[in-house]
Parts: sequence; C-alpha cells; structure tokens
Amino acid sequence: MITDSYGRIINYLRLAVTDRCNLRCTYCMPQDGLDWLPRKELMTYEEMLRICSLFVKMGVEKIRITGGEPFIRKDLMVFLEHLSATSGLKELTLTTNGLLTAPLVPELKRIGIQSVNLSLDTLDEQRFRKISRRDGLGQVIKTLETLLAFGIAVKINTVVMEDHNIEDIIPLVQLTKTQPVSVRFIEEMPFNGGTHTISLKWDHQHILQFIREHFPDIQKTPDTPHATSSNYHIPGYEGNIGIIAAYSRSFCGSCNRIRITPTGIVRTCLYDAGKLNVKDLLRKGSTDEDLEIMIRAVLLKKPADGWDAQRLLSGQKSAHQSMATIGG
Repeated sequence: MITDSYGRIINYLRLAVTDRCNLRCTYCMPQDGLDWLPRKELMTYEEMLRICSLFVKMGVEKIRITGGEPFIRKDLMVFLEHLSATSGLKELTLTTNGLLTAPLVPELKRIGIQSVNLSLDTLDEQRFRKISRRDGLGQVIKTLETLLAFGIAVKINTVVMEDHNIEDIIPLVQLTKTQPVSVRFIEEMPFNGGTHTISLKWDHQHILQFIREHFPDIQKTPDTPHATSSNYHIPGYEGNIGIIAAYSRSFCGSCNRIRITPTGIVRTCLYDAGKLNVKDLLRKGSTDEDLEIMIRAVLLKKPADGWDAQRLLSGQKSAHQSMATIGG
C-alpha cells in the first residue's frame, strides 16, 4: 500500500486525460478557452496505462478519469476498455459534462463503469448558456436519463455560484425525490484561470442552511471513509444530497487521493503545484522500480491539508490555474 507521512493510505487516483473542453464554464476557464496543450505534451494512452498499472500494483484500488472533458479525446473508449482490464483495479469511474456521453453509455456499462459524476450547474437553458457559454442542456439531461436507465450510479456535481445559479439549488434537490441520484453542491474554488471573481458567501454552511429552510426534515447520513461530501437525505426521497466544502477544505484530514494532470504531473493535493512529472521520466527510460521510489518519496511530502498546500505555494500562480489543466 501507499501511505503518506500522516499515515493516510493513498488508494485513489484521479487521472486527467486532456485539458480540452467543449464548454467554457465561468468557474473553470476564460470565455475564449485556454492555450491548449500540444498533443506531444500530453501523456499517450500507452504511458497512462503503464502509470495506472504501476499505481494499482502499489495499492491504488480506484481510478477516476477526468479532464477537461474526457470524451473530447479521440479513442477514449478503447483506452477505458484496456484500463478496466487492469489486474487489481477494483473501481473505474469518470467525470463528464455529458454533452457527448449519452450514445456511449451502453459501452460504458459493458466495460464495467459503475458510476459517473455528471457536471450540471443548472436545470434552466438560459442559465446553462450563461454559465457554460454554450448550448447543450438537453444533451446533458439525455445523458443523465440514459445513465440511470442502464443502472449506472450518478452523482450530479453542481458548483454553487452567487448571482448565477442559486435559484437552481432547490429544483436540483427535488431531482432526488424520484431519481436515485446524489446531487452534490460544491463550494466555488479559485481554479478558473484568474478570470472570474468567486464569492465565499455560499460556503458549505450557507448552502446547508438554505436547503434546510426549504426542507426542514432533511437528515444527516453517515459519511463513507475518505468522503469529500457531507451527506444528507430527505425522508421519502429516492436520492440523496451532498455538500462539498471544496474551498473550506474541512475534509482534507482523511484524504486518500492523488492526481495526475494531462501532462503527467503528479499532484498530491488539488491546491499544490505538482512535484513530479512521470511522463518525462517515462520518456527518459525510467523503470517501474525507479518510478515507484520517486512516487513514494513525493507522497511522503503530501501536505496535511489544502491550506497547508496553499501556504507552501508561496504565491505561485498555480493556485489560479484552470481546473481543466489540473484535472477536474
């Protein structure tokens, strides 16, 4: 197993396969997009499979594929099928904005994808267009319906933004009345390329208070080990609600995650700048044994929490990168 200096077992890898996206969400990137990474700067599928296999041998049990939007990358389904066959991997999941996903759901089910995180910040077409700077709400809803029809568990990720989608909180909660979904409300974070000012008014406590005012019988439910969300249930409803203190960072003490960006940078925390580039090491001919030694050394430097990681940045611009370049 992999452990850090605080004795936390690291068994969850988040792998970003691309920085590109077909949306331009205000909380993630500028309206004109980013300076997209050249293809040669991205890890190849072969490199990603090797790194994932190594991490699984070291003790990782769960891998989540992220982006950017993962399905923007060509031949992703072929990669997912090979990755799902990795010996020792217990769970393979992914995060998507849902625009391209619906037709692929039967294949996702076949290769063993058991759950999907679906980004959905509003149920209103006009607000969707304002937040994402694109059309496509109907495609996202179609993806949601198809995932549920094929029995794939769905977590809806909603970034709560003042003056953007507060009026969507209650309608999204109401989705859980008849649908077996988990709707997770996320504090806004500063990873937007430095183009968008965030409001800290809508923190996890304010979000919960707002929901409780409309659903006074809402009940706290037990949180699973390493959960990033505080979870709740309304009696008689099929689904549940989660609130993620992504900026407040109250869940960091039990962190079991490690991230790899599209360019191969290992980040031990969402808020750090990265300490190792496994893509470069692979291309220089490093053996798996060499890589394991270096990965374990980096993980021993994993910060205590996100606040500690941010302090260690000492003002580096990495704190304001787009989430697409870090890996959602």
